[in-house]
Order: sequence, then C-alpha cells, then structure tokens
Amino acid sequence: MDNNKKPLKLILFYAFLLIYLEIILRIFTIGAIGFRDLLIIGLFSISFGIIIFTLVDLFKSKAKYIISSIIIFLTTVLFASQLVYYKIFKMFYIIYSVGKAGQVFEFWREALSGITQSILPIILLFLPFFISIIFRKKLFYPGRSRIGYKLILVVLIVAFHVLGLVRVHADGKDPNTAYDVYYRTNFPLLSVEKLGLMTSMRLDVQRKLTGWSPHLSVDAPIPTDEDPIEEPIDEEPEVVIEYNTMDIDFDELIASEEDSGIIDMHNYFKNVPPTAKNEYTGIYEGYNLIFITAEGFSHYAIHEELTPTLYKMQQEGYNFTNFYTPIWEVSTLDGEYVATTGLIPKSGVWSYTESSDNYMSFSMGNQLKSLGYKTVAYHNHTYNYYNRDLSHPNMGYDYKGVGNGLTLNKVWPASDLEMMEKTIDEYIDSQPFHAYYMTVSGHLRYTFEGNSMATKNRHLVKDLPYSEHVKAYLACQIELDRALEYLLMRLEEAGIADKTLIALSSDHYPYGLEKEEIDEIAGHPVEENFELYKNSFLLYTAGMEPETINKPASSLDIIPTLSNLLGLEYDSRLLMGRDIFSDSDPLVIFLNRSFITDKGYYDSRTREFTSRIGEEVSDDYINSMINLVNAKFYHSAKILETDYYYKVLRKSGEGVQ
Repeated sequence: MDNNKKPLKLILFYAFLLIYLEIILRIFTIGAIGFRDLLIIGLFSISFGIIIFTLVDLFKSKAKYIISSIIIFLTTVLFASQLVYYKIFKMFYIIYSVGKAGQVFEFWREALSGITQSILPIILLFLPFFISIIFRKKLFYPGRSRIGYKLILVVLIVAFHVLGLVRVHADGKDPNTAYDVYYRTNFPLLSVEKLGLMTSMRLDVQRKLTGWSPHLSVDAPIPTDEDPIEEPIDEEPEVVIEYNTMDIDFDELIASEEDSGIIDMHNYFKNVPPTAKNEYTGIYEGYNLIFITAEGFSHYAIHEELTPTLYKMQQEGYNFTNFYTPIWEVSTLDGEYVATTGLIPKSGVWSYTESSDNYMSFSMGNQLKSLGYKTVAYHNHTYNYYNRDLSHPNMGYDYKGVGNGLTLNKVWPASDLEMMEKTIDEYIDSQPFHAYYMTVSGHLRYTFEGNSMATKNRHLVKDLPYSEHVKAYLACQIELDRALEYLLMRLEEAGIADKTLIALSSDHYPYGLEKEEIDEIAGHPVEENFELYKNSFLLYTAGMEPETINKPASSLDIIPTLSNLLGLEYDSRLLMGRDIFSDSDPLVIFLNRSFITDKGYYDSRTREFTSRIGEEVSDDYINSMINLVNAKFYHSAKILETDYYYKVLRKSGEGVQ
C-alpha cells in the first residue's frame, strides 16, 4: 500500500457517511435522536462502513474510486427516497413495496412535491457524496490491503455488530424496545428510530428471503380455559345469552392437526371471549348495504353548510364521537384492509394483496353474496393499483376501476360524484344489493394547482378563514359530499332510502396536511399519539332514530359491527375488532401498539397509562391489555399467513366462499 493511513481514512469516511446519513434522515423525519438510539445506530453503521470498505478494497486504482462512488451514490439515494416517501406518507417504505414501484410511480406529482419540500435535507444527504468526489485523491489509494489487514477487518465487522447487539439487549425485551423490533416484530417506523435505516432495511431483506414471521412476546402467553386474556363476560343465571359465534369444534380441529403453530392458534381462538348478541342484532337484516372507504376523509370535513350531506348523515344517524382511524404501514391499502376485514395488517407486506388467495369469509361481499345479494365494488382510480383486481374479487365483489369497465374523465384526482353517477344504475334496481366504494377525490396533494377536485370546488372555500392547503383539502371533501348527496337522492327516488344502510369511514387521517395545518383546522394543537387519528364513522339510513355513541372504537370494529347489525352469522372470536354495540370492553389499537380502553390511554412510547376514570389503574390490568394487543397483532398476521379461515371454517363446514 502507498500509505498505511489511507485505508483507515477511507474506513472512517464510510462509517462517518452512514452515521451522518442516519442522523440527517432522523432529524428531518422522526425528530431528534437520543444517545441510546444513536449508540446502537452508530455501532451498526461502523460495521456496515467496514463492510463497504472491504468490498471497495477488492478493486485497484480507478475501479476502486468508481465502485466507491456508485455505492455512496446509491446509499444516499436510498436515504433520500425514504425521506421523500416519509414526507408524503409519514412512513418508511419496505422492500415489498420496491417490487411494486411501478404502481407507486403513478403518484409522481406527489413525489415531485415531496422532493421540492425536502430540498434542504436532500442537499445535506448528498453532501458526503460531493465531498468524496472533491477529496478523492486524499481518500483513495491504488493498491489493495494485505490478507492480514483483511482478517482484522472481518474481526472488526463482527465485533462492532456484536457490540450493537449487546446494546440492543441492554434496554430489555419489552414491546417497542430495540430488542422487540430487532427480533420479534416488523415495525419499520420504530425500527428506523431504534436501529437506523440500514439495519432496518437489512432486516427487511433478510426476513423477506427467509419467510420470517412475527413472534409472540414471551409476556403474552396463549390463553387457556383457566387463563383467559380477558375477563369473562358476567352472566345472569336466569338469562340465556346468545353469542356471535359459529359452530366450530376447536377440540376436534386440535385433535386432527399436526402443525403445532396451528394448534396454538386453535387454542387461542377457542378461548377468546365472544361478543354477545344485543338489542341491535339484526335490526337491519335484509337491508341493502353501501360501504364506502373515503380517501383522506376526516371529521374536520363535516360542516353544516360546506358539506351538508355529511353533516346530515352524522347528525341523523349513529354519531360516533370517539372513533379512530389509525394509520398503518401501507397507508390507504392497509386502512382499507382493516375497515373491510376486521384484521390488523401484517407488517412488511401488502396484506390485501397477500389475502387474494385466502378464504375471506367475513368480508361484507362474501357474507352478503352467500345470501343472494348483488355485490359490486368500484374504485375511481386505476383498477389494478395495489392489486385490487386480485383482492377485491376474492372479497366477493364484481369489481370495476378505471381501466376495467369504469370510464371517467381523465383528471387527477377523479371525481367521486362522477363515479357515483356512472355506477349506481348497475345495482340500484337489483335488490338486495351491496356496493362497496373506495374513493379518491380526497387524495393529496392539497393545492389548487394540480388537484382537479380542489380546483373544481375552490369557489366554495375561497372565503374560509384558513390557509391555502386547508381550503384545498376541504374543497376535495366537498366532492365526496356531492357524491353522497346524489346517492341519497337516487335512493329516495327508488323508494329504498329507508331500506339501505350506508357505512362510511376513512382510510387514514389527512396526512397530506402538515401538523400545523391540522392544528389550524382543529382549532387547537392536536395531540399526536391519539388525537391525531381521531375521525368519524358514519352509519346512516333514512328515517332512523339518531343516536350518539361515546364508546371508544376504531375502523377495526366496522366489520363485526356491520355483521351484527345485519344479523349475519359470523364468529366474533376470529376478528380483531369487536361489535361496537356489544357489551364487550372497547379497545382501540394503534400501529405503535399504544391503545385506548374505557379506562384510559396507554402510550407505548413512554410506557405510561393515563387513567380516564378518575382513579389509578392496576399494573395487572395494564399488563393484561399490553398482552392482549400483542396477541392480536400476532394472531392477525398468522390468520393471513396460514389462510386460517380456510382451515377453520371450511373444515368445520362453515363459511360462505
């Protein structure tokens, strides 16, 4: 070698590069980085840096510089792309999504906007790349290291990696620790926070290649008859209580099963307390059902004068005042999956796509189709975006989107009103019917340039006392209101308005608005772990008796609630949500495993429980709820992985597909 100091300089440069990129990404996305996280990220980054040096050192002269420049450039692009993705979706993308990048590119306008809004951090991210070019003569050397030097490098790679693992173990094995995201769960946002992007992406690739599955925490044992995860429902001896369950012989299934994992699932679901039937059971039996997942919808969009139809449905229907729409990893798709399946998405995949070959018995399409309903579904964007052309037919629908039967004006975003006008005649005269809609008019970006719905309704919001982006957001939601106005008019004309139940929820909160803009429309600083995800669930039929429901609930509860209201045969033990009208204890679950119950709020980040009942809540209760939440995440993923409904319902002679 020309100079023994040059290899060390290059090693230190690569280590500094990765630590620097991690810090910049962290500051401009999640926020400030603490010493504990920085130490773990730093140790793993040094190990990665030595690996990069070892690869580059295989080459000589100019090839060494060229290979190094390519690696530095591509690494920087990875960090920059994650930064832009987070800017748009408030989440980091996963390897699974990279394989679907062609679909994501349809939102090039949003990506361009994200880049424009992130110029400063992007420049900062590329700074080391330009430094490596300017100072290449000081960093690079023509020769290669000796064998002894390479062996030392291998030892150092292992040593720093092991030190990183030691630090991972140091903070314990509780949920949401570095240990938890490294070994047991797949939660990209928290993983990047605790481990750094490079380690998170490495784990993502490793898990994808090995078929890794989430693990159930050792603190969350599978329940038995003697050790239920929830307190049993109190029963009056003289009252016969009926439950929303199906005739499933778990004992027989256990006896005939050889797979220990499936046996564990049978034991778990056998002992989950079912929800009881109640005064609301079957009150809408035989009704038509129109189910809408509204893009970016929020209770902030409900206004007596601006969106009178949404206001009417809220005030004259069931008014859920404590409803939440948590955001999940694949934003719209996962939000839609939760609302239409009653399951928690599996991290690291597109759960809806993965369900396409599964037995999805509890979807509204499959349940109602088995009863003779005409079942149709529509989306006013590209029909195969997120592979809905695979998932939605499997959910029991005759499905149309733009490109496979639904023709709309070529504007972005498309009009919800136009979609309603083009589709309603396909089912309104075929009773009973069930129509499902995934809308798009409320999609970001919320500007008056490049958003056709904001531009179309701009005159209706121009005098509102809000900033431009907030006014543009409300203008987009006006289009949804007009679609519902048209829908109610057509139902009234057909004489079936009072025989048609309409359910509407959002896929996620309007993350296309900045936090300051959400504060603006809310009229106060919005708390970010719970209140940010507060939303509205509309449940309405003409002529009903209005009712206010204050119980905490979320989009996970929609399928069991609709199933109960429509008097459908379903098994409440096999869903992660619960019938809102039942007497079971409420539970709202968030992606980071924080939760809300009737007793209070648990913040998984601080591991603190805030009581809402005016008295201290026991540690036993808090720990039991933490265990329950962990169990729901685990078993929901297992339902998807193992096609569990097929194993249970088909083998028991139940189900509708």
